[in-house]
Order: sequence, then structure tokens, then C-alpha cells
Amino acid sequence: MAGSSGKAFDFKLFKRLLAHTNKYRLTFYFVAFAAIAMSVLGVLTPHLLEAAIDKAIIPKDWDGLVFYISLMVIVLVAEVIFQFGFIFYANWLGQNVIRDIRVKLFNLMLSFKMKYFDKSAVGRLTTRAVNDIETIASIFSQGLFMIISDLLKMLVIAGVLLYKSWEMALIVFTILPFLLYATRVFQRAMKSAFEDVRNQVANLNSFVQERITGMKIVQVFAREETEYKAFKEINERHKKAWIKTVWYNSIFFPIAEMSSSIAIGLVVWYGGLNATQNGEITLGIVTAFIQYAQMLFRPLRQIADKFNTLQMGMVAANRVFKILDTRSHIADNGLIELNQTTGLIEFENVRFGYNEDEDVIKGISFIVPPGQTIALVGATGAGKSTIINLLSRFYEINSGDILIDNVSIRDYTLPSLR
Repeated sequence: MAGSSGKAFDFKLFKRLLAHTNKYRLTFYFVAFAAIAMSVLGVLTPHLLEAAIDKAIIPKDWDGLVFYISLMVIVLVAEVIFQFGFIFYANWLGQNVIRDIRVKLFNLMLSFKMKYFDKSAVGRLTTRAVNDIETIASIFSQGLFMIISDLLKMLVIAGVLLYKSWEMALIVFTILPFLLYATRVFQRAMKSAFEDVRNQVANLNSFVQERITGMKIVQVFAREETEYKAFKEINERHKKAWIKTVWYNSIFFPIAEMSSSIAIGLVVWYGGLNATQNGEITLGIVTAFIQYAQMLFRPLRQIADKFNTLQMGMVAANRVFKILDTRSHIADNGLIELNQTTGLIEFENVRFGYNEDEDVIKGISFIVPPGQTIALVGATGAGKSTIINLLSRFYEINSGDILIDNVSIRDYTLPSLR
């Protein structure tokens, strides 16, 4: 069964989720390629800007400037095309995956024992089948591929920075360990916060659904004020769960922004001094480094934001997979098709209880001959509806046997029995 993990990221759960993309492998590969292409194209723009400044603007070479501007336009157009393909097909992939999971989940729920629904709140199951599965789609549209693209972009930028000026690259890199540590702490905190959020959403949905469905009972027993107070408490817990995520975001993102500004300031200071003293660093390199530094820190901030999205999707996936791993079915091992029946029904010392340690039906035996009608009479909760449910095998009996035409109902196929 899928379980909750204390890890910031559950790779086993993630691998299981990715298995649902096998049907759409070509689309998956295209989206991954588009993400990589966007990261590479994004890195080219500052390099072309550097070349335009040093080789065209400062020497006042008009033809060279037109050439570099043309290259930048081509790169921009290519980036837009890949971005369009990425956005469309990433969302297309996500929607197809959750459609398959939702169909699989609903088909499984159709075969669950009635006992499972007796113990599971309808609102929670609705949340799993609708809200949680919809959240899983964001893993593909906003989380996974964008994180891959940003990580690759950061790796390429780091290599370019070292190539252009290792001194200024080291200035930028000195800020990274602090920001990486803050990101790691943020990820762990957000995982716990989002698990709480999903639980509170499920509690709220369950409470509202059950009270609206049973509104007649609420009003008959004059429980409006009691239920109103209970709703306010649940709603307050829901609000606090969300505020916790806002609190973590409000701490992390200003820290990330400040780190980026410090790195850019140090780059301008060192690079500017070197350029004014006719060193190896040019005005174009300083300009490119400013953009590269922003591009290096921005993905790190965005990765944290996208990790929020990915983490919410993973929490939702874990909850959905828990239901998919549930084994609560009536065994359909019968081989006999009940196409025609004489109508002979026998209960032989049948015992049954909704709870294992508490029998509701205690050794009941009776025979209903063909063509006869009998009445089951008793107070509410005496077991009248239970006997009909047992005859249709909506519940499994604890002991004894039920026969139709001298054949145990276990020997009939479920569809023909019902």
C-alpha cells in the first residue's frame, strides 16, 4: 500500500506515478525535449547580448549589431515555439494521465464491499476522485518538466560562468550554498504543510457533503447551531493549514530575492572595477553576468515554488494510490450462471456482523419455498435490510451458508446473482 513518507520527496511513489505515462511515451519525450530546448535557448540570449555589446555597440559596427539582433530574434522565436509545445502537451499529458487514473479508481470503487463505504466518508472519497486526482495533473503541467528544465538551465549557466570568468563565477557561487540549504529546509517544511492542507480539505468536503445530504436529520433534531459551530472549527483548521504554507513562502522568497541581489551587487562591483582598469573583464561580460546571475537564482526560487506544486501533487497521488491499493472486494469465484431459478431460498445457521466482534444476525435459519411470499417483520435495525443485502452478497457472511436452488450463492457468478 502506498504510504506516507517522511522524505522530502518519495521517489518510489514518483516512479509509480510515471508508470501511467507509458501509454503516452512519445508525448512524454517531446515535453522533456521541449523543456531541455527552452533551457538551452534561454542561456543563449545573454551570450548574444554580450557579443553585441563588445563586438558591435562599443566598436560602433552597425552591420554586426544587426546580425546579433537577428540572432536574438531567431532564438526568441524558437523559444516561443518550444514554450507553446511544452505548455500544450505537458497539460495534455497530465489530463490524459489523470483521466486514466480516475477511470481506474472509479472502476475499483464500484467493486468495493458495502462495508468499505460504511466506514469511509463519502466526502473523502469524492475528494480523492475529483480534487486529489486533478492536483496530480499539475505534476506534469507545472512541476516535473519545469524543474528538470530549470535544473538543466542552472547547470549550463554554471558552466558558462566558469568559462567566461572564474573569479566572478566564484562570487556568484559563494551565495549558492546558503540558498540551497534554505531551499532544502523549505521543501521539507512544505511537504508537511501540504499534507495537512490536503487532510483539512478532505475533512471540510466530507463534513459539508454529509451535512447537506442529511440536512433533514439535522433540522429534525434541531442541530443547526451545533453543526454551525462544528463547521466553524473545521473551517478554521482549514484556514490555519493554508496560512502555514503562506508563512513558509513569505519567509523563503524574500531570502532568495535578497541573496540574488547581493550576488548581482558583488558581480557589478568586481566586474566594474576590472573593466574600468582595463582588465580582462569587458562591459559585455559584466552585462551578461548580471543576466546569468538572475537566471541562476530565479530558477532556484522558481524550483521551490514548482516544488510546492510537485509536492501537492505527490501528496494527492499518495492518497489516491492508497485507495487503489485497497483490497475490499467480494470474491467472485463462482462458475455457475444464475440464468433461471425455481425460487427456493435457504438460510442455514447464518451469522453476520458489520463489525467482526459484534454479530447482528445470530445463527438464523429459514426456508422460502418456490412461489411463496414471506414477510420480514421487526424494529428498525433488527436486520431486515441486512438479510436482503446478504442474499445479494453485498456483504460476506461470517459463518453458515445461503443457498438458492440448493446451490450456495458463493458458487454463482456475482453479476448473474445480482
